[in-house]
Amino acid sequence: MALLKDEVQNEARERFKKLTGQVRLVNFTQKIECHYCEETRRLIEEIASLSPKISSKIYNFTLDKEKAQQYKIDKIPAVVVEAEKDYGIRFFGIPGGYEFNSFISAIYDVSRKATDLSVESKDKISKIDKPVHIQVFVTLTCPYCPAAVEMAHKLALESEYIISDMVESAEFPHLVSKYGVMGVPKVVINEEFGFEGALPETSFVEEVVKASKSTTEAKDEG
Repeated sequence: MALLKDEVQNEARERFKKLTGQVRLVNFTQKIECHYCEETRRLIEEIASLSPKISSKIYNFTLDKEKAQQYKIDKIPAVVVEAEKDYGIRFFGIPGGYEFNSFISAIYDVSRKATDLSVESKDKISKIDKPVHIQVFVTLTCPYCPAAVEMAHKLALESEYIISDMVESAEFPHLVSKYGVMGVPKVVINEEFGFEGALPETSFVEEVVKASKSTTEAKDEG
């Protein structure tokens, strides 16, 4: 039985008609001790079946350790959205509910190898020259979360130094506790900086740039 309703499949097919380049969905999974692993794998395979421009690759998180390390995957279920290269776009937890929209958007942007960020934002992001890790904590019932996830993923697509993760809070309670997530979306940048809420593009970019500079300065002082 399909996870996606016929109506949702048809809507996705229509949007996928606008894909220009090939996209690969890389899924890390295992059957034991992963509540949503099977559902995530099935979702990835269903999505891949909706367009000849989308393919899927399934890895076992435990057995394919080298691949997990290559993609810097440390928890599952995980999905990487890539083309001929890895742009640093990650989904940890099933991209369902409202996050299905951000998942489709990531596929669309990766296929085009472009985002709709402003010229000013792209210019600011281009000046980042040190690794930046963005984690966006969400719940699948949060209507405001996809905007934050999509923004983080667009930044990753624009910069080789940025890796952006969607993290589904219910599936990773230990991380919710670690980062003190009290509300979503909660954005954590380089482990120590962050903010709550879906900020507009200009403010979001400013926070990322500021965090990247602060991290660099802290390392230099150390």
